[in-house]
Amino acid sequence: MAHGRNVNVRRIYDPARPTDGTRVLVDRIWPRGVSKDNARLDEWCKDVAPSTELRKWYHHDPALFEEFARRYRGELGESTRAAALAHLRDLAKSRTLTLLTATKRANLSEATVLADLIG
Repeated sequence: MAHGRNVNVRRIYDPARPTDGTRVLVDRIWPRGVSKDNARLDEWCKDVAPSTELRKWYHHDPALFEEFARRYRGELGESTRAAALAHLRDLAKSRTLTLLTATKRANLSEATVLADLIG
């Protein structure tokens, strides 16, 4: 699913595409059942992921997505996450950036919030 001009959001379980450009996993936890080889990752950017507390509170409940996105944008102001977000923005300047998540509904994930902020 395309977001900005150069930013896509996809599930890490979907096959890699030649059009993905730079592939970055934005989850804090490595996805179950995915080998490092099959992931075809360029980077694993754990530092940009939401806090464990926020992730557990949200639990990918669609009814909570707007509040999750608001709280997560607040967390992205913290120095470590802000630096990671700036790094992702830099990656998106030069080529397509694909943000990967293990979440079943990628459109309701931190990857979507990040894509909107980057793109």
